[in-house]
Order: sequence, then structure tokens, then C-alpha cells
Amino acid sequence: MDTGISARLDRIGTGGRYLVVPMDHGITMGAVTGLKDIESTIDGVTRGGADAVLTQKGIAPRVHPNKNGKGYIVHLNASTTIGPDEQDKRISGSVEEAVRVGADAVSLHINVGSDYEPKQLEDLARVTEEAGRLGVPVLAMAYARGPGVDSTDPEALGHAVRFAEELGADIVKTGYSGDAGSFEHVVESTRLPVVIAGGAKGTDRETVEAVRGVMDAGGAGVSMGRSIFQHDDPEAITTAVSAVIHDDADTETALERAGLAVEL
Repeated sequence: MDTGISARLDRIGTGGRYLVVPMDHGITMGAVTGLKDIESTIDGVTRGGADAVLTQKGIAPRVHPNKNGKGYIVHLNASTTIGPDEQDKRISGSVEEAVRVGADAVSLHINVGSDYEPKQLEDLARVTEEAGRLGVPVLAMAYARGPGVDSTDPEALGHAVRFAEELGADIVKTGYSGDAGSFEHVVESTRLPVVIAGGAKGTDRETVEAVRGVMDAGGAGVSMGRSIFQHDDPEAITTAVSAVIHDDADTETALERAGLAVEL
């Protein structure tokens, strides 16, 4: 592995495990709960144990003073919920721009199986080529999404993560199949570190149990946005997720450590 990529991976993870909190949703959904005062949210999640935060390039000035020395990832494509098609992600920045605003890594969203897959394939290929020249890691957010595609099917998810590896990504994020047993196939489909998305906010137990499941399946962590930044206490839920990823805690121990009520 390139020395620069290896060094920068260390800045966004801990010992090959990753707790990333993406907060690029402002461009997609607007200034929703947790993102109006994004400075406080970034401070809270990084104090709680997040290894890195992720935003679009324009938010960089609000990130650096508040990330408590943790890693920073810049996302390079986007769409909106009020546009013609949210799945049609378009390029919103370059690797060079990300480096200029202080990023340790870049990320790109890919919908494998969608009508936009061909264009997004080309986009990821260009990003990994540019990032490779600059020694910058690429986090591919590779989802199984499209007509007739089951976004939780382990075969489809396995195809999505392998897609990311074949195109030169360094880490891959995908959806969760729902349990550790089926997710093992996803992890085994690639040699890349596999992290799961969080999706819409669920209960604290649901969030932590999903994290426990991905780790039991051999995954490398999470890239979890709304489940964390829209939580009533982003620092506390980050502490619970970190306990599972970095300390191998079980669900109850993680919730107790974070001071969150253990739901029955």
C-alpha cells in the first residue's frame, strides 16, 4: 500500500477499525436536526470516540476547529431530496480540492444496480485514479440500489462491495443485511475493510445491535450519520458505538457505558 494512503488511513481509523460520522446530509436534506449547529455536533461525536467526520468541502472551516484532532473526510458527490432524483449523485468536488481544505480522505456515493451506475462507475474510477496519485484514501459508499434490487440482500451487497474494490477504493461502506450471519458473505466478498451505513435513526438498542452484528461478521466498523448526529445526545450514542467497535463491548455494556437506558 502507498505510504501516504496508509498514513492517512491511520488518521481516520484506529487499528484498522473505523467509526466515521458522515454529516454531508445538509446538501441532501437541508439543515436538519444536528446540522444547524454542526460545530457542537462535531465536537460531541469526536469527544465520544468517532475516528473521523465527513462533510462536503464547503463545511471544512466549521469542521477543523471542532474535531478535537480526529480525522476528516470530504465527500465528492451529491444530490438533493427536492431535486428530480435523489439517486442521481453528481460530482461536487475533486480530490485536489479536498486536500486543499485539509481532508485526510475522500468519499464517493455509488448506487450499484441503479440507472446511474454507469456514470457513477466512471466517477469512482476517476476519483481513485486522482486519489492514488496524491496518496489519498478513498471511501466508496457502495449501495445495492435500483429497480428490482433488494438493498439488504447479502448477494447484492457483496456485489456492491466487490465493485468498490475492483475500481480501486481503500474502504467500502454499504448497507446492512440485518444479521451477522448473512453479513459474513458481504465481508468475504472483498479484501477491503467493510463498514456499514446507519440509515434512518432507530432506537439506541437497534443502533448498537447492528454495530455488534457487523463486527461479529468480521466487518471493520461503521460510517453512521443520522443515527448519531440526530440523536438527542450525539456524544453518548457515539460512546456506545465506539465501545463496540474499539473495545469489543456487547450491546448492554456499550449502552451502560454511554449512560443510555437499556431498553427492554
